[in-house]
Amino acid sequence: MPLNRFSSYETDGFFDEMFGLGDGSEPLDHYHRLVSRIAKLDGERMEAKQRQAASSFLEHGITFTVYGDDKGSERIFPFDLIPRVIPLTEWQLVEQGLSQRIIALNLFLNDVYHGAKIIKDGIIPREVVESSPHFRREMIGFDVPRDIYIHICGSDLIRDENGKYLVLEDNARCPSGVSYLLENRQIMKKAFPLTYRDMSVRPVEAYPELLLKTLEFLSPRQSGKPVCVLLTPGVYNSAYFEHTYLARQMGIEIVEGRDLITTDGFVYMRTTHGLVQVDVIYRRMDDEFLDPTFFNKDSLLGVSGLMDSYLRGNVSLANGIGTGVSDDKVTYAYVPEMIRYYLDQEPILDQVPTYLCWKEEDCKFVLENLPDLVVKPANESGGYGMLVGSASTQKQRMEFAQRIRASPRDYIAQPIVALSRHPTFCEGRIEGRHVDLRPFILYGEDVEIVPGGLTRVALEKGSLVVNSSQGGGSKDTWVLKD
Repeated sequence: MPLNRFSSYETDGFFDEMFGLGDGSEPLDHYHRLVSRIAKLDGERMEAKQRQAASSFLEHGITFTVYGDDKGSERIFPFDLIPRVIPLTEWQLVEQGLSQRIIALNLFLNDVYHGAKIIKDGIIPREVVESSPHFRREMIGFDVPRDIYIHICGSDLIRDENGKYLVLEDNARCPSGVSYLLENRQIMKKAFPLTYRDMSVRPVEAYPELLLKTLEFLSPRQSGKPVCVLLTPGVYNSAYFEHTYLARQMGIEIVEGRDLITTDGFVYMRTTHGLVQVDVIYRRMDDEFLDPTFFNKDSLLGVSGLMDSYLRGNVSLANGIGTGVSDDKVTYAYVPEMIRYYLDQEPILDQVPTYLCWKEEDCKFVLENLPDLVVKPANESGGYGMLVGSASTQKQRMEFAQRIRASPRDYIAQPIVALSRHPTFCEGRIEGRHVDLRPFILYGEDVEIVPGGLTRVALEKGSLVVNSSQGGGSKDTWVLKD
């Protein structure tokens, strides 16, 4: 098999998605056909395909916003042409583990807002739950539609130095990135049409249909087709492209708060033909911005009276109010115990060991070992506000130590995991870059998981931060049918 484009490729001792624990000389079985195809491409043809992909992203307006960047906030999402390939048996394990996890998280949310048995039985401390900024006391005793809180979840997975999958975190409020997954696939089918077909890759195009089906399942309306809308904060949101993309793909209206009005406990959408009652809102904003009469009175993004309609059961929200307590990084540490408690099962997927700075012993260990740890704020996302100890300065570590001492509940720490790497096309060469995986899980009448997910790539050499806001990009993810 020709391996000329990989002749100088080095795994550098990391687990490599394409070469496993090998030295880079022989790909894993499920990569053979892809390696053979890429090996036949000279640098000029590879560059041409990469330019074609970038042009497609530009043409389709596939962008994201970086907040606080004085160089310009709107950027084309970086994309790499060498796809990640996952064999079926490996994917089935991931699928089972994620299904188990979202069921347990929903049981946890239903419990903490209805009696909190898990707290009374001493599995998770009351103060951990009730001190979370996303715990909503207003939801105590309220029965959410179908008893489902998390309808759309994006749990981030990594692989360690031995290739073992670990859950890094759960994103249960407004997970983003699925539009890039879908667009990546369209681009790859054009760039490598024969290879894609010959490798029998499982399709992902059904996601918008499955998402709409999930939303419609929540409708309080007893008859007729439910009216679903996507509520966006507006054009300045970092994921606005995704909002418009998903609304278009589902064939539903995208609305801002000013497009909705509440009357007599119901929500209506303003249209050129008059008011239309809304049954389900796929909201892409956090709780505190949804209703200025209920949460943040200064919010200009939400809808006055929305919570009254929701609590009356006249409109459904996806995801439900109060889900944020489940993706608090402190709560994350207790998910294995939730699985054992609610399901009487062992976790199928392990997760990264986590030190909780609110615990005196853990805090002492963290402060003494900052160079060897990743420190994260408990309720930030996008890679913001975290410290990678091995890449930090003494000044940065001292600043973080002060923050931890001042507010220990707000920080967790984890050992630095040697994330797996994947061959990536970098300035004419193929080099290893660290990756993670964000699969998207839908929970409606059934649990549905789109095959694969968004593989995110730390494009900067040696970096472990894959977030787009921190210079990361993405790859297509090919799950094989057999």
